[in-house]
Amino acid sequence: MGRVVLDTSFSSHDADELWASLTAEEARRLAGLLLYQAAAVDAQPPGTSGVVEVVPVAGDVYGIRVRGHELTVDQPLTDGGKDTAPTPVELFVASVASCAAHYAGRFLDRHGVSRDGLRVRAEFRMADDRPARVASLSLTVLAPELPPERLAALRAVVSHCTVTNSLATPPEIELRVSGDGAVQPAPTQEPFTQ
Repeated sequence: MGRVVLDTSFSSHDADELWASLTAEEARRLAGLLLYQAAAVDAQPPGTSGVVEVVPVAGDVYGIRVRGHELTVDQPLTDGGKDTAPTPVELFVASVASCAAHYAGRFLDRHGVSRDGLRVRAEFRMADDRPARVASLSLTVLAPELPPERLAALRAVVSHCTVTNSLATPPEIELRVSGDGAVQPAPTQEPFTQ
């Protein structure tokens, strides 16, 4: 099993070196906790709501900037990437699942039920034909502390999360392509398709 080694002695005043050897899961959890702590003390403005910017990092890795937060996407080794991050499609599925989890968590809070054990599992299948797309998506919400008589109400709330609503009533998408300052506007009659 591979280990992530962390050298924490980066200051000149550190007399002794301090190392930590972590499993990959421990390293991910530590990274998440550090990001959470940094956000609590960061005085930077949160950025513009409703704007996402994607920039190349290396190879098939892209950085995604959202209100001062940074995410990455990559492709699997089998598709020529380095598998350093989820794919854009996996982030799409994660968006649906995390929105469902958010709605479920708020539902539990409103009804005074503990979030202990709350979990959302998303399973998806890609289409075999064109255009490339997610053909099916199955969500399972596990809320072990919720009384059985409240399960139908939880299902009703979660089924109408913002991301799921956006799939049921797709947004209008306008595509503009720009190069060297010239912008090619989207056609006025054609919908955006890949």
